[in-house]
Amino acid sequence: MILYHGSNMTIDRIDLSKSKVGKDFGCGFYLSDNKEQAFELAQRKTEQVGTGVPTVNSFEFDEKVLDNKELSILIFNEYSPEWAEFILKNRQNKSHSPIHDYDIVIGPIANDRVGFQIRRFISGLIDKETFLKELKYMKGITIQYYFGTELAIDHLKRLEP
Repeated sequence: MILYHGSNMTIDRIDLSKSKVGKDFGCGFYLSDNKEQAFELAQRKTEQVGTGVPTVNSFEFDEKVLDNKELSILIFNEYSPEWAEFILKNRQNKSHSPIHDYDIVIGPIANDRVGFQIRRFISGLIDKETFLKELKYMKGITIQYYFGTELAIDHLKRLEP
């Protein structure tokens, strides 16, 4: 399968040390199977940093790897309370050290208002059911692919543009 990563530059080599804290599944390299979404994220990233050009980087990923016992893999097939709790814990983690031991995590992407919803949930303004409902991506379920270790990254093959 082909996966896409939106950025403000071409990525020749994935460098996990550049990962940001407080992301849905933790510090790692994120991809989508939706090229349009990756381009939207590339545009947003370029606007945020004020440099570069919106760029969609393509990678080949052999899904047979998901059956590989040497990798620790977590898959959320849908929005669920477990998914919401996992997102919450990772979003609250302000350290580069992961709160989990998964090499790869696959699951729905949360919408852009995640930080706002987390603050509402933590402060008791909304319950867990409302928190889950509010986290859903506005355009429906869009799956994100998290690669959080060098072992996982080794299973991505960069495709030339």
